[in-house]
Amino acid sequence: MIGKYAKYLAFGAAAMLLAGAAMAAGPSPVNTAASDTAAASATNMFGGPVYSGAPALTVTAALVKAGGGAENFSFSKALVSMLGEKTVNAEVAKLTKQYGKDEVHTFITGMDYAVNDALKRATEQGIKLPEAPADLHGVALARTLVTAGTAPDGTWWSGYLFDHALSHGIHNQVMEDINANVSSQADLTTHKLLNQAMYDVAQALGHKHVKLASLH
Repeated sequence: MIGKYAKYLAFGAAAMLLAGAAMAAGPSPVNTAASDTAAASATNMFGGPVYSGAPALTVTAALVKAGGGAENFSFSKALVSMLGEKTVNAEVAKLTKQYGKDEVHTFITGMDYAVNDALKRATEQGIKLPEAPADLHGVALARTLVTAGTAPDGTWWSGYLFDHALSHGIHNQVMEDINANVSSQADLTTHKLLNQAMYDVAQALGHKHVKLASLH
């Protein structure tokens, strides 16, 4: 069980949350800044630069695996896999105090929807995740997600991570699906809380250079 906050834990992306015990882990094996091809003049719908380069499909595959696989993906399962139940509960409690239960619920269920819809859209476009995911587990995967979502100026943005995961085009398609099938407010809330959560993760993992997005 994930404790009294279980009903609010529906991630991947993962995304990830605080890991004080992870401070001793090594640096992320991915350095997206070095090969960043973000379109300097383009901005994602909810802020941050657009990444228009090749997606990191092996990392995405590792995240999906951590969350139970493409057929049974759970954001909460991925989070617990990366950071442990105690840490996840502590961060959910922090976010609940900061934003309220309704917004946290929207965030968690929004992440489940976003990942599952992204995989569906990728399949429609003939994009398949590699059969062999990146060898990333636990805190190493969380560190990689921190790095993948950190823009060249050091700010962590949800949209920048989503662009890296499957592509900027699929990210936009998923947002259109959320706006049409859920609401634009739910889309915004999901991006907003992920910005805050991943900033918290980055700080806990020792990535002190990471900055908090203006949308938080």
